[in-house]
Amino acid sequence: MYNIALIPGDGIGPEIIREGKKVIKAASSHYGLKINWTEYPFGAEHYLKTGELLPDSALKEIEDMDAIYFGAIGDPRVKPGILEKEILLKTRFYFDQYINLRPIRLYKGVPCPLKDKSPEDINFYVVRENTEDFYVGIGGRFTARSHQDHLEVLRKLYKTKIQVDFHLEQEEEMGYQVGLISRPGTQRVIKYAFELAKKKNLKRVTSVDKANVLTNIYGLWRDIFNEVASQYPDIETEFTFVDAITMWLVRKPEWFKVVVAPNMFGDIITDLGAMIQGGLGIAAGGNINPEGISMFEPIHGSAPKYKDKSVANPIATILAGAMMLDCLGESKVTQAIEEAVEKVLSEGKVRSRDLGGNSSTVEVGDEVVKKLGELG
Repeated sequence: MYNIALIPGDGIGPEIIREGKKVIKAASSHYGLKINWTEYPFGAEHYLKTGELLPDSALKEIEDMDAIYFGAIGDPRVKPGILEKEILLKTRFYFDQYINLRPIRLYKGVPCPLKDKSPEDINFYVVRENTEDFYVGIGGRFTARSHQDHLEVLRKLYKTKIQVDFHLEQEEEMGYQVGLISRPGTQRVIKYAFELAKKKNLKRVTSVDKANVLTNIYGLWRDIFNEVASQYPDIETEFTFVDAITMWLVRKPEWFKVVVAPNMFGDIITDLGAMIQGGLGIAAGGNINPEGISMFEPIHGSAPKYKDKSVANPIATILAGAMMLDCLGESKVTQAIEEAVEKVLSEGKVRSRDLGGNSSTVEVGDEVVKKLGELG
């Protein structure tokens, strides 16, 4: 039996989570698993009614569970950043989910925006560092006249005198954000990428950075990548800048096997990856702590304008559920769900609106359950 925390969230979140849960229930029943779901209300509606975002007491309770299944977060009635930082990011940091894992896979029957590319060409993983880099929240906004302390911080950080004298007679606003990576934080994510390549028998790991300009932070990243790579002599390695990989993911996606990137760059290239695999409706992700509690979700947003219309594609959420079960060691159940999804997509008889069809969210979920039954 597995105890799973369920956070449907906002917008289309409850609808897609409902279908994901339905598929997991069907697959688990077939393989003799029991899932004990504990649902939490955290999201925009709860916040607007109670003023509560995500209390530490709930996180403490989730510590005793096996995983988190997450829908989507975000609502136009709430200022951007509040729900995202205080629910989603707070969970990631609390459970030290230092890996963001994104399979980039084009399924047969799914239209690809890249000319002449097939499912054989788009099938790789992006391993994104998930708790450091520019997401650590160090920085501020200030005016030169009223916040000399910020200026002093900047001078020390950049080891040079920042010329701001012309601002002192004005109230010009400034802002800065500091990126930070640590040796242990970088080692563990890069090692995870190499172990993934080894497990999946993939022979190349590509490192992404911007070490030609941001030499201090990403120079360290490169040094650590080389150190870890030396422990895996059978795996080919390469470096690429973030701007270059956005070009090559479009031009030659078949080259990539496992890509490992710092937090911000990984955030960018995984959205590009979602597009070349056919869209956000198919893109699943995992926020993983290999030694602790992980959280699985579709990578798309809450799409509030489609709320309660049953037009959202639940495939990404279903595949995120499959990733969750795989992380829990239930590889047979994972394989069954993935095969069922493949059959639904390749046949194309039941297809959501984003993929050119007119099937409802519920109909897509029902069809995946049906295919699970046919697999025996």
